[in-house]
Parts: sequence; structure tokens; C-alpha cells
Amino acid sequence: MKRLLISLTIALVAAGNVFAQLPPDSVIRRYAAGMLMVGFKGDSVTEDCDAARYVRDLKVGALVLFDIDVTGDATLGSRNITSKERLTRMTSQLQAWADYPLLIATDQEGGKVARLKPQYGFLPTVTAEYLGTTDNEDTTRCYAARLSREMREAGVNVNLAPVVDVLNHDCAAVGHYLRCFSTEPTVIARHAGWFIDESHRQGVLCTLKHFPGHGNAIDDSHFGFVDVTHAWTSRELEPFELLINAGQADLIMTAHLFNRQIDDEYPATLSAKTINGLLRGKMGYDGVVVTDDLYMQAIRNQYSIPTALELAINAGADLICVGNNISTGFEADRPFKLVDMIVAAVKQGRISWERMVQSHARLQRLQEKLNHSTIQ
Repeated sequence: MKRLLISLTIALVAAGNVFAQLPPDSVIRRYAAGMLMVGFKGDSVTEDCDAARYVRDLKVGALVLFDIDVTGDATLGSRNITSKERLTRMTSQLQAWADYPLLIATDQEGGKVARLKPQYGFLPTVTAEYLGTTDNEDTTRCYAARLSREMREAGVNVNLAPVVDVLNHDCAAVGHYLRCFSTEPTVIARHAGWFIDESHRQGVLCTLKHFPGHGNAIDDSHFGFVDVTHAWTSRELEPFELLINAGQADLIMTAHLFNRQIDDEYPATLSAKTINGLLRGKMGYDGVVVTDDLYMQAIRNQYSIPTALELAINAGADLICVGNNISTGFEADRPFKLVDMIVAAVKQGRISWERMVQSHARLQRLQEKLNHSTIQ
């Protein structure tokens, strides 16, 4: 009994030391908010709008823009993007409210997934599959340069592209929409590399997606649990690995896919074996990992949001995407609630402060790239 009491005392003292080392709540909140990429409604901003509160008051790390409001009438121009002029004015005001390098992101893959559309005054784009099939460096660079130049001019500095999944037209969320360059990993990496080069010349960061490979997923994780255990192959890692080794990975986005070949318990977004073990450990990536939207049904149907947040952060994710623009609906105060959840988890020891510091450092390195007119 005496030995047990001594052990308990030591454990309590150790725990007390951990909590005593925590910074003030205001610092924890700032770090927690910096780990959020959030969406909002409206194509203009005012002093009291949601976007102002997220940037000026909460200081979120990133905003994500859409042109269609899925939580509303789902028509073209119903969300954030209605014209080049209004978008440029809005992003300029958002940056003016930020006392830090604010990341402003959108999905501008080209073709069927392009938020900056000709209907709003932007130039036409082509699909990744068109570029991969054409397989011409000048063509890919030309379209990528044009696309990223328009992003930069409109004040959008992060592209949630390119997709580096392998092509499979049976994949409902990716291949069906011609979002993949090729079935061949080397072709994928080659075109993605050209795409990234041209984006960097325009000062736009890029996001490789969807790790560890979404191309052979027949079902769509927006709508529920997706198991790729029997369809996934390790060659789906090759484009990621080639681009990481070439130093071309700014951000990598995880997929909400369950893959027993890698982790028999958690989907990739919540999996330490996938992010810390495979991506960071075996593949040597130490850049920013951003999740796909945490409110997609593949996550929401299986986990509570506080649990999903803790698992994702502990697994190695640095930026949590909550677009507030899917079937679970829009909630104006959701980013504030998420920060509260993260702070509570840190103070209760379920997320370590060291883990928060690690992500903060990665995000700072990413933000520093935006201080240059072209990204090195």
C-alpha cells in the first residue's frame, strides 16, 4: 500500500508540473485558433460580420472560400465568390483585420472543381485529367500560371490543389469528376510539380490531396464511412513521396478513409499511424498537414467533434478544416466552440502543449513563405 501511495503521489506531482507549465489561457486560445481553417457566408465583409469575428477577434489561421452555399439555396454565387472585384475587395479587408499572415484558401483545381469560375469574371480552366492526357509541360504550366495569377490578384494565397490521387473513373468523389492527372504515379508527380512551380511563382501555396490516396475509393466520404482496405495499393503513396522528396509539398490534406493496411482502428485523418507514422516518420514530411472537412459524414457518423479534434491533433494534423458548408449546416459560432474544445483538451492533458507548439511552428514556417513575392 505504501508503494502504491508513493507511485500515486509521483504521478500527481508529474501531472501538476505539466499543467503548471501551461501558458495563460489567452496563449492557448491563440494557438488553438491558429489551427483552424474555417468558412463563412457572404461575398463582402463588415465590422460585425462572422468573418471579421473569426479573423480580428478569434485570429483563425485560415479561411476557406466557396462560390456555392450548400447550406443555403446551393446556386452559383450564393456563398463568397460572385465577382473578381468583390472578392479582391473582401480579401483585402480580411488581411487588413489580421495582425498575422492570414491564409485564404479555395479549391481551384481546374475544370469541374474550380471556385473561381468564368461566370464570376475569371478565365476558363481545364481538368487535371485533360492536362495529364495531353502530357505537355508547356500546356500544364500555362494553365497553372494563369489560374494561380488570378488567385493571387484576387487575394487568395492557398490553393487546395493539386489532387495527386491515382486516376480511377469509378471513384465517385475524385476520378468521376476528372480531378486526377493519370493512373501513373510518375505522370501525376510530374504534372503536379509543374502546377506547383507556377503557383509558387505567383506567390500561391499548394495542397497535395488526399493522403494516403483517395483514387480507388468507390464511395464518397462526404456521406459516410469509406473503407479502402482492399482497393488501396502502396503505389498511391508514390506521387506524394516524389513531391515531398522534391521539396514541393507546402501542405498535405488527409482523406477520411479507413485503410486497415495502415491502421485497423482509425481513418487517416484521425490516425497517428498514418500521419505521424507513415507520412512524417517513413516519408520524412515535416510540413503542414491539413484535414479534409471535419464535419463530413465519414467523421461525424463515427465520432463526436471533441473526440475527432483530439484524435486529429494528436495524430499530427496542424490545420483543422471546418468549412461550415456541408450537409451538417452552418453555425456562426462554430469556430469559437472548436477553440473552446481544444483549449479544454489541452488544459485537461488530453492534447499536450508540446503538440500545439509543434503545429504552431509548422504553420509559422508556412506563413513565412507568403512574405515573398515568389515562394522558394
